[in-house]
Amino acid sequence: MKKKIVIGIVLALLLAMTVGVVYAAGGDPTGANLGTAKDIASAVAGKPTLEEVATQVAKNKLGINFVWVMLTAFLIFFFQAGFALVETGFTQAKNAMHTMAMNLMVFLVGTVGFFLTGFAFMMGGSGSFSSLGGTAPLNHALSIGGWNLLGLNGFFLSSGGTYDVGVYALFFFEMVFMDTTVTIPTGAMAERVKFLAVVIGSFFVSMVYYPIYGGWVWGGGWLSQLGAKLGLGNGVIDFAGSGVVHAMGGMMALAGAMVIGPRIGKFKKDGTPVAIPGHDIPMAILGTIILFFGWFAFNAGSTLNGTDLRLAVVATNTMIAGAVGGLVAMLYMWVKYGKPDPSMMCNGALAGLVAITAPCAFVNGISAFIVGAVAGILVCVSVAFVENKLKIDDPVGAFSVHGVNGLWGILSVGIFADGTYGAGLNGVQGAVTGILYGSTGQLWAQLIDMAVIVVYGFGLSYLFYKALDAIMGIRVKPEDEIAGLDLPEMGVLAYPDFQLTPVVYSDGVIEKNIKSPQVLDDVVLSKGVKL
Repeated sequence: MKKKIVIGIVLALLLAMTVGVVYAAGGDPTGANLGTAKDIASAVAGKPTLEEVATQVAKNKLGINFVWVMLTAFLIFFFQAGFALVETGFTQAKNAMHTMAMNLMVFLVGTVGFFLTGFAFMMGGSGSFSSLGGTAPLNHALSIGGWNLLGLNGFFLSSGGTYDVGVYALFFFEMVFMDTTVTIPTGAMAERVKFLAVVIGSFFVSMVYYPIYGGWVWGGGWLSQLGAKLGLGNGVIDFAGSGVVHAMGGMMALAGAMVIGPRIGKFKKDGTPVAIPGHDIPMAILGTIILFFGWFAFNAGSTLNGTDLRLAVVATNTMIAGAVGGLVAMLYMWVKYGKPDPSMMCNGALAGLVAITAPCAFVNGISAFIVGAVAGILVCVSVAFVENKLKIDDPVGAFSVHGVNGLWGILSVGIFADGTYGAGLNGVQGAVTGILYGSTGQLWAQLIDMAVIVVYGFGLSYLFYKALDAIMGIRVKPEDEIAGLDLPEMGVLAYPDFQLTPVVYSDGVIEKNIKSPQVLDDVVLSKGVKL
């Protein structure tokens, strides 16, 4: 079964590449025509005309934008290292190679999937971007009654004249954003998910799940049209992806954790959760620092314009919210449990960063402080609620960090946007203004967006995981989960200098999704048999 699925994926990719060889002419693959319709050099050496000077200035401005977009995208790619370290540090040593490998693999698969269909579905109807030359022919979308539902240009980065420097820069930038979404569910399903299931899930995210919703918000889709068509503020506003990137990843993380069930050893038979400590919290702290650093590029780069000086406000707000989120989470845990808890310090900082990602360009420093502080509390409360009340096992707190605080970030735009930035966004003349500054329309748009994320994001991903589980099973064998996934799934140990001894059970059988703790007292392993 596994071999057939892998062979099928390879054949499908080869077929797609064959189709993609033939493409429509058009675009500007060298960038020679950006900002000018004539040569840049002056006709008379040393005596440029005013027109020639203006042409060169325009060319230089576009060059700055291209460098800004590409440089920030390079830095955002380093997110992958941060996620790999955080997730691996928060999980057990026996699964370290499996967790690390998932974080590399999702990028490889995600890039291919986004190249094949994802980018076209998401940005194919977005139009041109003036900051990247304004020549991109991304102007073909499926529309009903004037509401854009799905982009249809840019398949294989070749169709419809998209062999263009502006389109390629946009693809690169959007791809590293999508890569964050495709990574988030791996943390929630870590230590018991099949590697092949994550491969298939990564194609699903990059080709369908993420691009469709992303197009609704960032690709000129119907959510972005709520302002121009219905008068709801500027339509849905999500500057750098609290919803598009993080909440969508968080919803998929929640669905995956629910379908796959808790790790063996996570719950006692009465439902009491048992802590399964991560094997290397310092590794997770290092990963958090890397993510924090990359977040400056993640948010500020979303101006797509190196000459938009608002990027200074964006970066500073990002710093404030992330720092406050981590500090508040640390103090909350210190007061409630007597220790500052470094793991929740990490999650608090990440929660603050997630929350500020949507409003970072539209709020002042005080509002950024409040957004981060609320996020620091929300993540602590959510982690405890998900584990203690919902009985869902999320080893790294992916849903609480990205899902809950992604939604909070979306909502905060409708509350705190101060009307000083965003004029013209989504075709609306006025700047983005929240309810505290006199506009209720923006809040309504954001609330609609939150509902769509929950219904579409959670609903579709839950159906996907249920179907995949029915077809091939997404959980590893119990004996492999107990022994560790490095050898059974990956064929290599992360730490070969020591080897864990697998536990042998009296009846030789462990039921799937059984609630049982890692400790040996009061543990039900299977069919009522105790150790």
